[in-house]
Amino acid sequence: MTDMKVNNRFWVMKSLPKGNNFEDSLEIREEPEIEIPAGCFATKNLYLSMDAGTRMYMTEREDSYQPPIPLGEKLMGTVLGEIVESNHPDYKVGERLRSYGQWSDYSVVDPKVMYPSKVDDSIVDLVNYVGIYGANGWTAYTGVINTGNVKAGDTFVVSAAAGCTGLMAGQIAKISGCKVIGTAGSDEKCKLICQDYGFDGAINYKTEDISKKLRSLCPEGVNVYFDNVAGATLDAVLENMANFGVIAVCGLMENYGSAERLPGPYNYDLILMKRLRFEGFFSPDFYHREQEINPILMKWSNKGMLKLPIEITDGLENLATAYSKLFEGTNVGKVVVKVD
Repeated sequence: MTDMKVNNRFWVMKSLPKGNNFEDSLEIREEPEIEIPAGCFATKNLYLSMDAGTRMYMTEREDSYQPPIPLGEKLMGTVLGEIVESNHPDYKVGERLRSYGQWSDYSVVDPKVMYPSKVDDSIVDLVNYVGIYGANGWTAYTGVINTGNVKAGDTFVVSAAAGCTGLMAGQIAKISGCKVIGTAGSDEKCKLICQDYGFDGAINYKTEDISKKLRSLCPEGVNVYFDNVAGATLDAVLENMANFGVIAVCGLMENYGSAERLPGPYNYDLILMKRLRFEGFFSPDFYHREQEINPILMKWSNKGMLKLPIEITDGLENLATAYSKLFEGTNVGKVVVKVD
């Protein structure tokens, strides 16, 4: 065990968030030192990845991706940092890596359970390792290529299409030869994903009838649906799925803030009638494929075929504001906090 004398600011929940009101439920605290157990190391956090799925840790649900984080304990997510102290022979001071870590100035990382991966920022800008070359990029790739098993000529629909994962999923489907339709929460976002990111069509889910618009845009039905939201959008897509289609379940935006399970789709019977395949997938299941997937994503990115805007909020103290953007629908692409 090593005690490291540093002024470490960190974020905690002082109460469970109500809806998406994080300003009142999260707070930043300080400590004068951190403890680094044997076999672990400490990083100076450079960037913190803001991901909607972490909202599940802020409820009382015990059946989520991981157990809920208790009130007063450090909140966690994916971080990019530089090792400043190490009690592990394989991780050296000065190395940069991506891992799970604390929403704080410094993270204590146990490599057995926190998925550390060394990164080379001489190849690409460091922040891209929580964008295209991180869990969001791998999720988009595996959801489209493996879970969705898309084929050229398929009609592909993705919800939350202007968000980080959805935006990349749509582009990867387009690269694969699909007709691509996305749902988003404003006319501006709908215009953007078509004009700048190659989508063939878009639906403003706040102002348009999703089911009716899908019938118009996809008269032969939807072959693959990449679901980031569940809820009413899923029901609308179910009405428009082609026989033997696939629904790749990536996220639950409509239910992340609830301690209760989301009711099953009203159109559940259409899964049988249309002989659909439903399959969920979760990024830690394919972290081991980083060395396989990243070269493919890099090739597409270098050719301008895969793009991802990154919105950076400066200052750890502004994390709650940055995190809120994921649920208010004000961001396009990836949201990241740069730690001062």
